[in-house]
Amino acid sequence: MIQEEYSIDKRHNKQIQIQADFVVIGGGLSGVCAAITAARKGTKTVLVQDRPVLGGNASSEVRLWALGATSHMGNNNRWSREGGVIDEIMVENLYRNKEGNPVIFDTVLLEKVVNEENITLLLNTSVSSVEKSDGRNIKSVFAFNSQNSIEYTINAPLFCDASGDGIVAFQAGASFRIGAESKEEFGELFAPDKSYGQLLGHSMFFYTKEVDHPVKYVAPSYALKDITQIPRHKIIRKDMTGCNFWWFEYGGRLDTIHETEEIKWELSKVIFGVWDYIKNSGEFKGVENLTLEWVGNVPGKRESRRFEGLYMMKQQDVLGQQSFDDAIAYGGWALDLHPADGVYSELSGCTQWHSKGVYDIPYRSFVSKDIDNLFLAGRIISSSHVAFGSTRVMVTCGFGAQAVGMAAAVCKEDNLLPAQILEKENLKKLQNELNLTGQSILNVPIDSASNLVNVGQLSASSSLKLSQIPADGDWLRLDVSAAQLLPVKAGQRYSFKVTVKAEETTELEVQLRRSEMATNYTPEIILESKTIGLKQGEQVIEFSFDATVEEDLYAFVTFMQNNKISIRESKELITGVMTAFNGVNEKVSNDGSQRPPKGIGVDEFEFWIPNRRPEGKNMAMEITPAIEAFNVQNLGNGFVRPWLTANAWVADLNDEKPALKIEWQEEKEISEITLFFDTDFDHAMETVQYGHPEDVIPFCVQNYVIKTLDGELVREVTGNYQTINKISLDTALKTKGLVIEVEHPSAHVPASVFEVVCR
Repeated sequence: MIQEEYSIDKRHNKQIQIQADFVVIGGGLSGVCAAITAARKGTKTVLVQDRPVLGGNASSEVRLWALGATSHMGNNNRWSREGGVIDEIMVENLYRNKEGNPVIFDTVLLEKVVNEENITLLLNTSVSSVEKSDGRNIKSVFAFNSQNSIEYTINAPLFCDASGDGIVAFQAGASFRIGAESKEEFGELFAPDKSYGQLLGHSMFFYTKEVDHPVKYVAPSYALKDITQIPRHKIIRKDMTGCNFWWFEYGGRLDTIHETEEIKWELSKVIFGVWDYIKNSGEFKGVENLTLEWVGNVPGKRESRRFEGLYMMKQQDVLGQQSFDDAIAYGGWALDLHPADGVYSELSGCTQWHSKGVYDIPYRSFVSKDIDNLFLAGRIISSSHVAFGSTRVMVTCGFGAQAVGMAAAVCKEDNLLPAQILEKENLKKLQNELNLTGQSILNVPIDSASNLVNVGQLSASSSLKLSQIPADGDWLRLDVSAAQLLPVKAGQRYSFKVTVKAEETTELEVQLRRSEMATNYTPEIILESKTIGLKQGEQVIEFSFDATVEEDLYAFVTFMQNNKISIRESKELITGVMTAFNGVNEKVSNDGSQRPPKGIGVDEFEFWIPNRRPEGKNMAMEITPAIEAFNVQNLGNGFVRPWLTANAWVADLNDEKPALKIEWQEEKEISEITLFFDTDFDHAMETVQYGHPEDVIPFCVQNYVIKTLDGELVREVTGNYQTINKISLDTALKTKGLVIEVEHPSAHVPASVFEVVCR
């Protein structure tokens, strides 16, 4: 029994002091990725989260699907899913949770964090104030946990504000902005003529389910009564659920920080009013057995403060694909801005303008220009309101935050402040450490000097020479134009044989296309076009292109729309080879092409997008000469995904025991072996609501063995599904070579490896 007598003095809550190397405030995907990345480099990290779960808008409290550059596979950003820790999380979620259960995603995030011994996780803990050691440095943050009544004082030399509203940066005095800059300030043609304070609003969702008996619904008194107050109410369908209602948005004309509760209340009115409309208006058939399964109580915030860093991203950087020497991540979501009136607006729910490809995000945008030991992460990074429309999405935010976590580790190791990393050698170190974890910074390969493979002799039991994609699949009707993406060689002319079927005598137009920028996948340049006459029935056609390309890149062998024609598909899936279609994707404002009004600084172009599996097969064809872009020399080139070329060693599918061999003239000491596998960087792994066709990506090598040249077993792995396998050896291995034996993932998918790094 505990008994305490009355005290005239004020009592105090329990006080705990924590000393760390790095403190991350905010446990959304940004904070999680920053904390994990830092911790894995030996940095003692505290992660402070004001909610009972991790993930922020991606958590089960909000239930928004997490996305980044892949954008629902509705833009031209091929093989662009973000790498590193965020990829590891997304792939893990796919394996455990391909159905998209948000509660399971909570557990994935929590496990990833608690498994890191260098992270102290404080859930249900809100940072309320900061203490500065001087005008430009933070000494401590103070936080309170309402569940255990503990007050924390957390001290560290480095801090990261990933809190969404920027509570730490704000209290520390850092410069910030709210609202839209004028067109004049940065020359952004999509910006307004005059600056304003309107913002993107908050959203809340609901989930439904069907049961085996009728369920009545009596709306609460506060539910919206007049559905016509929602101008877009006619697009509501009974089968819509979850973040299909992303446009249930409100608060853009309010203070999205201090009036969040008022915004939440209005959104609750909308949700229960809409459900009343679905259930009781008589406008919908077959809703008798539908019931509410879940309604959000925590609004998903889009926009509040943006803090000023050493560089501010702007529209031209996104749409112009500006290159930066200090690039540490990339983005690819559209410039996605919403009307301030949200759900009550007569306007479209969003305005999205896409770039022709992905774009660099510089390190400087993550470093406060005012507070020397403060990093910025998530949606508060240094960008204009227009550029924020792209950089704000969750996977892009998490991706950039990984660089913050790695930068914190570099700062700790080398006794630096964040801005000092911009010195040449420090920046090079940061970029390379990130790339070794799969960051795939544009135009920046893994430093060859950091990989012992590059001083060895590489060989393989076989390498794919792509002369044939077998005609063993179904028929693809050319309802829309379709293209086979192939990694072609500069100066090489190619010929093709394709099996087609025509319903009647007709003509097929074939084109050879390429992107204006070699690293893009927007095929706006038609190099050559041919028209081929077809007779009724199945037939093999042959055609050659005289045109060539001046550099190694991806070409589009394009078959123009003719719904009287079908092309034979193949069951074979090959790393670095895919199809794309001049198709429509309603989720990303894509009706086949982007046609902006003049004068807003946005390009007009066609969308060429993939189909999701189980569709999206390769087109069967014979190719002369064979494409030899899959040889073993790709290993060690520092690129770990298709980019300009396949960048992978791909075994011949007829090779029953595919193997790699690395030999050194002198004995090497190896403590770490990292393998980079293909988990289809083109597949958008939406975390919730979307179902995915498989839990293991079909390209991924699942079983492999590593041995020395003498046959000594180093490691055997079965059942792999992750992109990166990092094998840390308890005792350094001294050897003159390694053999890596891999199994083909299936009878229709040859084994492939993007990179082997030995250190």
